[in-house]
Amino acid sequence: MIQATLHQLKVFEATARHGSFTRAAEELFITQPTVSSQIKQLTKSIGLPLFEQIGKRLYLTEAGQELLGTCQGIFEKLDNFEMKVADLKGTKQGQLRLGVITTAKYFIPRILGSFCQQYPGIEVSLQVTNHQQIQRRMLENQDDLYIVSNPPQELDLCTQPFLDNPLVVIALKTHFLAGQRHIPISSLEGEPFIMREQGSGTRQAVQSLLAKHRVSVHVRLELGSNEAIKQAIAGGLGISVLSQHTLISEGIDSELTVLDIEHFPIQRRWYVAYLGGKQLSVITKAFLNYLLEESPKFSVPNLRPLSKSLVNN
Repeated sequence: MIQATLHQLKVFEATARHGSFTRAAEELFITQPTVSSQIKQLTKSIGLPLFEQIGKRLYLTEAGQELLGTCQGIFEKLDNFEMKVADLKGTKQGQLRLGVITTAKYFIPRILGSFCQQYPGIEVSLQVTNHQQIQRRMLENQDDLYIVSNPPQELDLCTQPFLDNPLVVIALKTHFLAGQRHIPISSLEGEPFIMREQGSGTRQAVQSLLAKHRVSVHVRLELGSNEAIKQAIAGGLGISVLSQHTLISEGIDSELTVLDIEHFPIQRRWYVAYLGGKQLSVITKAFLNYLLEESPKFSVPNLRPLSKSLVNN
């Protein structure tokens, strides 16, 4: 291992993460033969195979898994060192890695935008995915912070709530329930419904509430995108439950409206989380503090424009 270079370790980490020489080469802007050569030299230095190939994919051996954990620790410490040096110089520089669930994309980029204006030397990596993939990223320690609406209880996490995340029933303005007040939840029985994909926190919350009140909807379509769901509603394919944050882009001329259904909105919160025991970098601490202080300015949109346009119709 003394003979292993930092470059070899970076090549190994990228290869292990992607399970592919080709994709590692693309990320690092080097050739595939160079990746293969670096891995061979590293393997020779260690004296044990690091990968085994099954089909077209590479899998880590036991030695490879141990080395990957070591590499991640080394790179994290180096990143933290660079950030601390920049902080000592009176500047904040470095990389911030965020993993967020899909609905958070409606407000996190705006918070990031104002944060980066204050600290222009920061590079941000933003990964947007669903709850299942976020949990996988947590297990692999891929990000500095996570923005979730339902922190996994089985993981050792430090979490803090920072923003409301109400879930509302959204329908086309011409829906027969539109404009009615205090609609009983039983009115949703048998309604054509557009549901988020398996693994979505929104889907889990909706299914739990419907099951609690013994209401069965007809799931006509499953989609993994909030925007696709809104388009499907506009196309008359059914109704859905989405975070109120997804209405940020909607205005007075929107085709959509919010139904006043009993037991809605489902009251949820946004949480910022990081792995227990993780040493937060200077940049991560700065963004965490900024998020907690500034998030009240990014509250859910006012529903009046949608309701008013509905009443006028």
